[in-house]
Amino acid sequence: MTKLTTLFSIATAVLSASIHAEEVTVAVANNFYRPMQAIAQDFKQVTGDDVVLSTGSTGQLYAQIVNGAPFDVFLAADTKRPAKLEESGLATGRFTYAQGRLVLWSPNKELLKGSEKVLLEPQVKHIAMANPKLAPYGLAAQQVMEKLGIYSELGSKFVLGKGLNPTYQFVVTGNADVGFLAMSQVYKDGQFAEGSHWEVPADLYEPIKQDAVVLNKAKDAPATQRLIQYLNSDRAKTLISSFGYL
Repeated sequence: MTKLTTLFSIATAVLSASIHAEEVTVAVANNFYRPMQAIAQDFKQVTGDDVVLSTGSTGQLYAQIVNGAPFDVFLAADTKRPAKLEESGLATGRFTYAQGRLVLWSPNKELLKGSEKVLLEPQVKHIAMANPKLAPYGLAAQQVMEKLGIYSELGSKFVLGKGLNPTYQFVVTGNADVGFLAMSQVYKDGQFAEGSHWEVPADLYEPIKQDAVVLNKAKDAPATQRLIQYLNSDRAKTLISSFGYL
């Protein structure tokens, strides 16, 4: 097949998909919102389908789905909630789409020197983290500090966000000196955002495996099926890894 023929075939496939373009509504955990924006853009270029995103903590989104929120796909930050949706007959097709990494980050270039020890210093007055009861990354942050034996000492410094987006905002607005965040929030294409950071060793917290499910009402929708196929493709995996996911 010639190069010209190949390009023609791709263009024809995209045009054909665009003629039958549909919309997929995705509930996405805070940590994966930025990667999912990039995925939605690329997915539209490939298929012509639109992806409408709604984000929040995994716990919040799960509660919305249980109460009838009209989502087609749920991208959680854990494995527990997607499994519960399957068990209750609300969803199907569960698979792991990413494994997250936890970082401690500050916009202050001088604050973190690749270590957690600064958390105990008096200049760190507020530490942002997602609510461990709602967000898996918040639970991971708690596990880290418990393993280091400093969790109880730091209790008065915690500023809890309902999810990772509010947690990130606490840090960038100066309402917290440092924050436990998803690596994807401050990392893109091999580079961290300006500031200072500590990549938390993976043996300090349980693996953050992130599962996706298709809500039953949308399981037969062609656009939903195309999105799931895309998320399992090498193209999507390359894009996801560029945000620091394993």
